[in-house]
Amino acid sequence: MATNKKYRVMNVYQLDYRLAVELLNRVVGNESSPFARPPISPIWICFRKLLYSRVKRVEPMKKIKYPVGIQTFSEIREGGYLYVDKTAEIYKLFDGKYYFLSRPRRFGKSLMLTTLKPYYEGRRDLFKGLALDSLTDDWEPRPVLHLDLNTGEYDSADKLEAGLKSHVRQWEKIYGVEDPEAPLSLRFGYVIRRAYEQTGRKVAILIDEYDKPMLNAFGNEKLLSEFRSILKALYSNLKTMDAYIEIAVLTGVARFSKLSIFSDLNNLRDISFEDDFAAICGITSEELDKYFVEGIQKLSDKYNKTPETIREELRVKYDGYHFASVSPDIYNPYSLMRAFAATTLGSYWFMEGTPTYLVHLIENADMNPSSLVPCEIKASQLQSAGILTSDPIPAFYQTGYLTIKEYDQDFNTYTLDYPNKEIKEGFMDFLVPFYLSKRTDPNNRFEVKRFVTEVKEGRIKDFMVSLKSLIANVPYSEKGTSEDHFRTAIYLLFTLMGFYTKMEERVSSGRLDLTVETTD
Repeated sequence: MATNKKYRVMNVYQLDYRLAVELLNRVVGNESSPFARPPISPIWICFRKLLYSRVKRVEPMKKIKYPVGIQTFSEIREGGYLYVDKTAEIYKLFDGKYYFLSRPRRFGKSLMLTTLKPYYEGRRDLFKGLALDSLTDDWEPRPVLHLDLNTGEYDSADKLEAGLKSHVRQWEKIYGVEDPEAPLSLRFGYVIRRAYEQTGRKVAILIDEYDKPMLNAFGNEKLLSEFRSILKALYSNLKTMDAYIEIAVLTGVARFSKLSIFSDLNNLRDISFEDDFAAICGITSEELDKYFVEGIQKLSDKYNKTPETIREELRVKYDGYHFASVSPDIYNPYSLMRAFAATTLGSYWFMEGTPTYLVHLIENADMNPSSLVPCEIKASQLQSAGILTSDPIPAFYQTGYLTIKEYDQDFNTYTLDYPNKEIKEGFMDFLVPFYLSKRTDPNNRFEVKRFVTEVKEGRIKDFMVSLKSLIANVPYSEKGTSEDHFRTAIYLLFTLMGFYTKMEERVSSGRLDLTVETTD
């Protein structure tokens, strides 16, 4: 009798067992399959028990659900999505009180805060099987004030005020209204105090993307000043209401030190560059091997490559971030999740767009991409710099386009470079329109494959014709008179083509404007 049941033999010598069972059947005179009805022979019954002690029924495998775009911890856990356990890292926050963490966009900051939220709400059920469940027995609920500034259009002071008031009104519905006519900052302070008085427990304050309004106002000095006044007054409660606060965690892209938003918060601990918190967001190599074995195997099957080869391609494309002087390699979590969900090694982080303020910074900076990396910067300069600076290097680091590659303890300097292939290619791709016409047909501007083919096949004349055609599309008003402008444009093009390219290389006979090296 045939069977459609699936079994997995846990012993590696599965074939030996099957042969042994078949031989035993023949000895006792039973020609049936070892997985058919059991023979009557006592010898077979004993051997069958031994065999089944090594055999495990395989349940139908559940498809892994990757939480692409989902940043709420409770939704991930309740929805059966894959969760990379970061709760042991988060547990380290319980030793302090006031924290600020800077990480690039889509790097897990929101997920970190929405993991803290149910912990302070006492929802231990969501943490079953995770590290935090065994690290603490303190699951007493506390009041939680979660302010998410990641959504909303902040193009005026009125809209910012309206968004903040909406959050405060929701909290006032829970803890009561003390003075509805009071300024927004005072009402926030009242909520903190009333939450403590009503529950007898200190308050957890979680502020996500605290700097989003400021970044939206980049380039508008009047609006920046208005936003600074509103936010500074609001965040000052983290100091004046200290007696009622158990923990406060703020996340964002960078500290606006030059705007004095935090001037009153001298107790705020910036953990953005601390070794102990280097892996609190993102995915490490160990976590890749632990949680993504099936995803790696699916990519291996699709591309007909070994799992080891796929791991190396994932490393080259998505790995390479470091956020401290001593830091493990960190993978971009968004790109990694998208790659596994789509079973495709694509470029995903750049598809989400480039921050507007970074566009303004590049337009106003006299940038030479060929000399951008690798670059050295004083640790104090990188750690204290705000977004609003004439130096684009700290901004590129804070937004994830550059990362730490080396740290020189003697000179206290970081060496920065592109973290991985996805970022380097995407960044070059992003810069091209600043050196070629923004109105140029994209199909002409990015015909990289055709250019590569012409160079590799040695068709230099054809390549020069294509290159002249590309540059000819740039209006005269955009060409200006700078030779560097065109040299940089060609440098970007060759870099996108994957060739090793150097500008202003000195040789014995003089200086070469541009050097391009192929692999053969």
